[in-house]
Amino acid sequence: MSETDANAAAIDATVADKGPTRSGFVALIGATNAGKSTLVNKLVGAKVSIVSHKVQTTRAIVRGIAIHNNAQIVFMDTPGIFKPRRRLDRAMVTTAWGGAKDADAIMMLIDSERGLKGDAETILEGLKHVEQPKMLVLNKIDQVEREDLLNLATAANEFVDFERTFMISALTGSGCDDVLDYLAMKLPEGPWYYPEDQISDLPMRQLAAEITREKLFLRLHQELPYSSHVETEKWEERKDGSVRIEQVIYVERDSQKKIALGKNGDAIKAISMASRKELSEILEQPVHLFLFVKVRENWGDDPERFREMGLEFPK
Repeated sequence: MSETDANAAAIDATVADKGPTRSGFVALIGATNAGKSTLVNKLVGAKVSIVSHKVQTTRAIVRGIAIHNNAQIVFMDTPGIFKPRRRLDRAMVTTAWGGAKDADAIMMLIDSERGLKGDAETILEGLKHVEQPKMLVLNKIDQVEREDLLNLATAANEFVDFERTFMISALTGSGCDDVLDYLAMKLPEGPWYYPEDQISDLPMRQLAAEITREKLFLRLHQELPYSSHVETEKWEERKDGSVRIEQVIYVERDSQKKIALGKNGDAIKAISMASRKELSEILEQPVHLFLFVKVRENWGDDPERFREMGLEFPK
């Protein structure tokens, strides 16, 4: 029996006594920093997508898998949609809309504090041409008066005929159970796509690189451009049960390399320590993490880097 068949058999055995199963893909779209990654992590119940205050942190689609009642819900955390200026921007926005069109249902996330300012109204206009069932999710409701929330929901529904409107706080989890309840009932009947204990389809090497990129942005988000990139180059399982990981942080100029390293190497040491701690917790084994910073000019025009990130290289 192949590994795929074995996984399918394991899923069937697990859910056979629960009645008909449901499954499907739900794309989260919205403007940058609307809280999509925070919401996916909350709905899945584990960290599958990195979070930082820096805009456009999510670059490619990250899938987080949640089991609720008898449904397997695959959440697709997409890049924030904004007005693209560079090739990388265009690739991210194209990926976001492509993810929406490939999903069984779409959740449009709006930051309630920002309302329809900025890119939210443009996204709503784009949703008019998408056929999948659509739900509106107003986030950060604890920061906004109820009357303003109701006015925002009304205004958004005038753009798009949403099937359901949810008011939630991705940070605290308020209202998230209502989202899960609805999706578990709404998704079509069908077999689960992944084993019950799997929470993401992101390869561990890529997840490790994403975690280091998160720590990089959290430490240096004011100084370092978001175009900085992290790749896991070596992964060695050692006999003592630990793992040795070597990663490269790519920047575009020598001045950025100095920022990433910090005075006397303070910045890179702090980034390495934070990333190593989280990776050890996720892997449940000691991690030896080695970070290197390299300059690669104009890497944003290199098709190989786009493939490494899971993005299509725009012409």
